[in-house]
Amino acid sequence: MTTSNKQAVGSGYVLEQMQLARERTWEVVDRVSKQIEPGMRESEAVAYCKDMIAELGADRIWHQVIVRFGENTLKTFKQRSDGDPVLRENDTFFIDLGIVWNGHEGDAGATYAVGHDDDMTACAAAARTLFDEVRHHWEATRASGSALYAFAEQRAEALGWRLNLDIKGHRVSDFPHAIYKAGDLGDFEHCPDVGLWILEIQIAHPTRPFGAFYEDLLV
Repeated sequence: MTTSNKQAVGSGYVLEQMQLARERTWEVVDRVSKQIEPGMRESEAVAYCKDMIAELGADRIWHQVIVRFGENTLKTFKQRSDGDPVLRENDTFFIDLGIVWNGHEGDAGATYAVGHDDDMTACAAAARTLFDEVRHHWEATRASGSALYAFAEQRAEALGWRLNLDIKGHRVSDFPHAIYKAGDLGDFEHCPDVGLWILEIQIAHPTRPFGAFYEDLLV
């Protein structure tokens, strides 16, 4: 597939609508994150996400609702959670939502720590910091997708975290982006265009069994 096809969009695509879908999806993530608290089960958080998405009038979800607690924060998107854990007093969790608004795909994810575990708090913050560094590198250098993930791996190591390179970002567009079969951002050998690609960062603590995730649209 040619580069242009990998960055193709449908006749209804509007960049401003992609930005709106991004904002609306982050609204759900932010609202849900404030309601997740120790004692809640992972499945309860997923159900709350679905209720919030429906309440806010989304068109539909375009990928399954993902919430991970504790050790499940090491799981990739395609892996199932182990059991249905309860969020502990000192714990970490992330939310990953893919929602369609006005025919355009939003995709957002972030990690949060509860309680007083300094390592968990630092890990959640580091995922966002690493995302920001990679995004700034894209803006400054117009690097290819593969170069962005090579940079991310270097920076993660320098910051003391392990980057999960099984998670490499992906396309979005007016729904459904899947028809373009564009592959992962981390395998894209050209500079990603604005408003078409999700940069995903997933890291793990070097010795303890938890990680952090952060994703957002490159705009």
